[in-house]
Amino acid sequence: MKRTAAQRPLAAIVGIYLICFALRVIEYMFIRTDQSIFGEAFLHKLAGILILFVALRYFGLRGREIGFGVNGFLPNLLYGLLLGLGTYFVAYGTEYVIQLANGNQPQLEFYVTSYSVDGNIGLQTGWNFYLFSIVGNMINVVMEEGIFRGLFVKLAENKYSFIKAALFSSVLFGFWHIMAPVRSFLDGESSPMGAFMSALLLVVTSAITGLKFSLLTKISGSLWLPMADHFVNNTIINLLHVVTATGADELQVVRISIAQSVSFIVVLVIYIRTKAWTKLTFRYGMEVEIPAEA
Repeated sequence: MKRTAAQRPLAAIVGIYLICFALRVIEYMFIRTDQSIFGEAFLHKLAGILILFVALRYFGLRGREIGFGVNGFLPNLLYGLLLGLGTYFVAYGTEYVIQLANGNQPQLEFYVTSYSVDGNIGLQTGWNFYLFSIVGNMINVVMEEGIFRGLFVKLAENKYSFIKAALFSSVLFGFWHIMAPVRSFLDGESSPMGAFMSALLLVVTSAITGLKFSLLTKISGSLWLPMADHFVNNTIINLLHVVTATGADELQVVRISIAQSVSFIVVLVIYIRTKAWTKLTFRYGMEVEIPAEA
């Protein structure tokens, strides 16, 4: 690895982040691919994958060193899908019960939308829109997990602990999601206070979610687990909707908050138990079977 990355990892991370963020601003503010037939802002994500590839070459890293190794590919992919589907099963179930308690008659409907913090946009049922959504979300998770949980955490760990590296990466990931409410305000679609509250909600929620993805990467030693969970998180919001007589996805923010809260708690417990078990096996040897709670 280049000495510049080992000695000044934060400078390297911030530099890469600003380049990626500038491309994100250009697409969100000018190209607006997410408001087109594609329904996804994917161009800067493709550029981000290219930037990731160049950065790995520059820093002398291989894909497997940041989590793209083939070992455990299928199990980690399966665990990530199960985690995402399981937590959203709880979230959708809770939302369904709340709507019933309010006297509504909720129904689950399957169609394609683009996610917005103020509610989903659009209603499409053509096969091409399903394809755009799935492929767009695949590009999204490869870029964001590769950059934020793979490259950034790897570089930061050259000088800092994993927790500090994960927290720094997660804060950047939180601010990565500020563009939608900023654009909404600049377009006159929301008030200054509404845009501020939406931005605050997105930044905090995304930062916590980013920390969860970092913990998943550390637990599994692979990016495939958080990528699968991340894919479910994004795709299910675009495809599966709770519809009542008064509208669709009215409690979407509640649904997402429930899913991410449950998921974060589960992952945090697993991480703590895994860390405790690692310390015990390191101290006493692998042949000693002592519960992590001891």
